[in-house]
Amino acid sequence: MTETIVGCRSCAFAELLSVLSLGQTPLANALLTKEQLSDPEPTYPLDLVYCPRCTLVQITETVPPQQLFAEYLYLSSFSDTIVSYAEENVTRLINSRGLDKNSFIIEIASNDGYLLQFYKKAGISVLGIEPATNIARVARTERGIPTLAEFFGIGLAQRLRSEGKLADVIHANNVLAHVADLNGVVSGLALLLKDTGVAVLEVPYVKDLIDHSEFDTIYHEHLCYFSLTALQHLFNRHGLQIYDVERLTLQGGSLRVFARKPTSPEVDPADAVASLLAEENDWGVNNVCYYLGFANKVEKLRDALVRLLLDLKAQGKRLAVYGASAKGSTLLNYCGLGRRVFDFVVDRSTVKQGLYAPGTHLPIHEPKKLLTEQPDYVLLLTWNLSQEILAQQSEYRRRGGRFIIPIPQVRVIEADESLQTDTIGANPGQ
Repeated sequence: MTETIVGCRSCAFAELLSVLSLGQTPLANALLTKEQLSDPEPTYPLDLVYCPRCTLVQITETVPPQQLFAEYLYLSSFSDTIVSYAEENVTRLINSRGLDKNSFIIEIASNDGYLLQFYKKAGISVLGIEPATNIARVARTERGIPTLAEFFGIGLAQRLRSEGKLADVIHANNVLAHVADLNGVVSGLALLLKDTGVAVLEVPYVKDLIDHSEFDTIYHEHLCYFSLTALQHLFNRHGLQIYDVERLTLQGGSLRVFARKPTSPEVDPADAVASLLAEENDWGVNNVCYYLGFANKVEKLRDALVRLLLDLKAQGKRLAVYGASAKGSTLLNYCGLGRRVFDFVVDRSTVKQGLYAPGTHLPIHEPKKLLTEQPDYVLLLTWNLSQEILAQQSEYRRRGGRFIIPIPQVRVIEADESLQTDTIGANPGQ
């Protein structure tokens, strides 16, 4: 059973303000087998709200984490871009913090070991915490990463602390947005950090969500969308200080924050923290008016995309989809797009191939099907990895195939063009 929140997930404030409703949608990663296609498919409300007390943007419905994550079909290592980011981050932390064989690293939601493998190669002890049993098994068997198949929270943190497993670095990439008990996770971080340790977290940045109309990043696994202001309220509540912050282009726009205990013998907070907090105040992080135009921008973007796709279909063009992603599920279901428009989906992940997309029931194939079928256009749902995917699909493009990128504006990428092309349809930013 799902639960509808009655107060903010961070500060418990009850008077939350509505920002956007995407209607009833299926769970974004609930891919189907052929035998399940005729079964009733559950859907759940997907509504976005804003907390005027702590500025946290969040969805209202909580699906039990066991239902979402006990078995999972997303493996980070299938993205060269994400693996490259991870290696760069690890190398920098090893050098800047003088990590060595005496150090200990923990990653929460460690997936298939895509990040911890680089610490392991450097001879540094690691521990992964990954609730999806199938993915934890991959990390252990294929990469030799010690991995607990458990959900992280205050209980697990207390147990690990009692075993003396305090960390020099705790990573938590794109996990804080997935948890209902924000306070339990952050208090757990504080328990497991050494006095000199640092927690490094990456979260979706709410400003990019709003400014770039990234409505497809809203799905039932993503409970929260953070500003630095909201994170500071949350971390301060549990005795952790955010002392540095970086903006990343990864995942459509993210924040990477560095947090420590106030007793840590580190330098004073970097100017980046004060600068971004001031910038957020200027663009209206504390004012609901900044968020209220989001719904109208999303509707314009949806209308532009649907109009283009239906026009192409009416011209007799063949269309396919790249990326059986969670964001893709939100976009296709909100726009009402499925088999009437597209022939199939391709995805690089072998664990998704042979299954069917939720809601739309589009069959998922390996990317080489683009060459055997050569559709005229491919809607690129994993647009956050567009450079990587366009490079991988150079042969499809050489043969005349075109990609359509839906976010932040609807764009057609011709076979011989880069990403710098004219927008087709309405400009959702206007």
